[in-house]
Formats: sequence, structure tokens, C-alpha cells
Amino acid sequence: MKIKSYYSRSVESAIAEAREELGPEAMLVESRKAAPDARHLGEYEVVFALTSDGPPVTATAAPPRDSLSHDVAELKKELEGMRRAITRTAFAPPQWLSGAPDLSDAYAVLTANEIDPDLAREIVQSAESRSTGGGRSKVAQFNQPRDSGAYQQALIQELESRFAVKPTLGRTEGGARITALVGPPGAGKTTTLVKLAVNYGLACRRPVLMISMDNHRIAAAEQLRSYAGILGVGFQMLETVSALAQSIEENRSKDLILIDTPGLGFTEISESSTLARFLATRPDIDTQLALAASVKPADLARMVDAYQVFKPQRLVFTKLDETASFGPIFNEAVRTAMPLSFFATGQRIPEDLEEVTPGRLTSLILSGQGLRSRAVA
Repeated sequence: MKIKSYYSRSVESAIAEAREELGPEAMLVESRKAAPDARHLGEYEVVFALTSDGPPVTATAAPPRDSLSHDVAELKKELEGMRRAITRTAFAPPQWLSGAPDLSDAYAVLTANEIDPDLAREIVQSAESRSTGGGRSKVAQFNQPRDSGAYQQALIQELESRFAVKPTLGRTEGGARITALVGPPGAGKTTTLVKLAVNYGLACRRPVLMISMDNHRIAAAEQLRSYAGILGVGFQMLETVSALAQSIEENRSKDLILIDTPGLGFTEISESSTLARFLATRPDIDTQLALAASVKPADLARMVDAYQVFKPQRLVFTKLDETASFGPIFNEAVRTAMPLSFFATGQRIPEDLEEVTPGRLTSLILSGQGLRSRAVA
């Protein structure tokens, strides 16, 4: 695929020039005002794509499967390059468009991962200051050669400085560690609870009690009961907050108490005010908010805000295997200042659970998106 920009005094004349050179097979990708640094070439810019250097492929001359796969892969690569170029020119500050490709590339990568544009811009600029030691003027920063490797490392450091991690269970030192998982329906709380029980209870030969407060879905409680039977750990199905309080007191000898709660939609959270008040006011209970990483950013932020009535201390993200965009995780960690604790990366029990590290999230955001990440998992 060929991608080429044409500049002229008007969009129409630029299109006419492109058609004359590329022929009728060329595809118009975008038309826009020319960027300030390219304004001397013409007031308007049109971008054209030509999908083939030769004649169109006919049904009687179809390419072999391997060749077709290669062509599709190349087409995807070209389209990704086009998307990044459009992102750079459409949203990046004008001064990044000349002399600072690292900055515009970084901005395109971050926003492609659905990191909030204002936050992405702030991170890119702060990383620039890190990479130069803050010792150059803005004009010098944008026009002098820079060490791309140093800038990428500074970008990683800047990303990692923006959020906290705390992959632990419980709030007290010594005695029973008590953790409750709260979150919306379908977030994977029950499965994650079992993974935690295995990895941080059974694997350490510590006594575990799993409690279900989920009286909204009988199947959920029965699922947890079945897992408890298979694992050989204690299980209780409770319906009231007073019963929960009593159970906690009676099982202080347990090393790990894990509490599964109902999956509540936005309109149902008010119905669970008693449970929310109980968890929010118990300093011995570590309440963690479980969320699916595949939820779109606006809905994710709305969920986090709605669940603040439970006063969660940490964020657990599940279903990382169902998305390729990890910016929303970063957005919420930065916006709420709540540490990230665990990532659930699939359905396998207990394997698909990992402790969050700064390098792990940074690597997910940067790797495979056009920047070579030096972050380590």
C-alpha cells in the first residue's frame, strides 16, 4: 500500500493532483487543513492510499494463501501507521509535529491504548523533561536532537511514577487476613476469589475460609461451595451483615478469610447500603474492587465512582485476556490513586492470576504498539 499526502490551495485541486498521479484506483483517506510546519506547501492536505502497485487481482488469478496472509498483515501494518499519523496530526500539540517524533509517537501509542488524551499529553511532556534533565528551554527541547532510547526509558519511568501497586491481602499485620471482593456483575469476583484462596492460602498451607454473601445469584454461592469442597477449605453461605460479623469473630483463627459479595448494577448499589456501610467502617477488612479490563473507559470510571460507597482500598482487574487496550486500567489507577493489586488473565484456576507490578502494566501499554518497551513484567 502506498500512502501519500498532496498539498494545494484548495481540497479540490489537491484531489485532482492525486487522481492524475495515482489514477482512479486511489482511495481518499482524509482531507484537512495543513499542519503549521507544512503550510508553505499548501493550505490544505489530502491523504491518499493506493492499495496495489499493479493491476487489481481478479478471481481467476487469486494469490496463494501464504501470499494473501502476508498481504493482509502488511495492510494491517500500513493502516496502523496511518492511524498513528492521523492521531499525531489531529491531536498532538503543533510543536511536536516537527523535530520531535518521539513525542508524537509516544502520544499516539498512549491514546491508542485509550489513555485519557490530556493525561497522555502531560505524561509525554513530563517524560521529555525527564530525558533532558529539565535543563533545556522548550524551544531547544523540540528542535535539538535527542536520544530516543533515553526518551523511551524516561517515558516508562514517568508512566510508572503515576500509579501505585500493592498486591497483598488483608489490612492487619498478624492474625486473620480478611479480604472482600466487591464489583459489578460479570466482573469475575467468584473465580478470582478461588484463585486467591489457592495461591495465598492452600499453596502456603494456611487455613482458609470462603464466605459467600451473594444471595442475588444462588448459582454463584453453589459454585463457590463446590470449589471449597474440591479444595478442602471452609465455606459459609451468609445472608445478613450481622451473620457476617459473627462469622468473622468466630473464625479469627483462620489465616485467610475471603468474602464474595453480590454483583450489583448501578441501580442496585443503593439496595446494598447495609453491606456497603459494614465493609466501609471495618478497619480489619480489606475491600478490593474487582473490574473487567474489557469495559470501555467511560463505564469503567462510572463503576469505580459508584462503588466508592464500599470504600475499596485497592483495584483488581480481571479478563485481561479479553482486551488489547490497557489504558483504562492506568486511567483509573491514576484518577483514584488506589493501588492495583492483582490481574486475572484468563479462566484457568489457579494459574491465571498475577501480582501487579509497575513494569507489568507499563509493558502491556507500550509493547507491540509502536514503541519498544524496556519495562519488565
